[in-house]
Amino acid sequence: MSEAIYCFDTATVRFAIYPEGPAGERVIVEIAEDPLRDLFGAEGGGDTLVEAYKTHAAIIDACALERHHEAPHRPVLLETRDFEALEHFAGS
Repeated sequence: MSEAIYCFDTATVRFAIYPEGPAGERVIVEIAEDPLRDLFGAEGGGDTLVEAYKTHAAIIDACALERHHEAPHRPVLLETRDFEALEHFAGS
């Protein structure tokens, strides 16, 4: 079950990752609307943004984990530039 929610005030989808596995620390991550629309196919309101996250959670979560490991004590906000190496996967 996904913990993803759309946050209107920040125009992001917020979700949790567990860097040490399900029994470990829970880290809250945000992904901006732009990559969800431009790379992952969201076309409507908040529900479609959450669905785009869920559909592509494996790629998005992997990117979030990488960013978290780079700076474990900083908030993670994923933007389009974080997926530049993966752009050829967009929409798949």
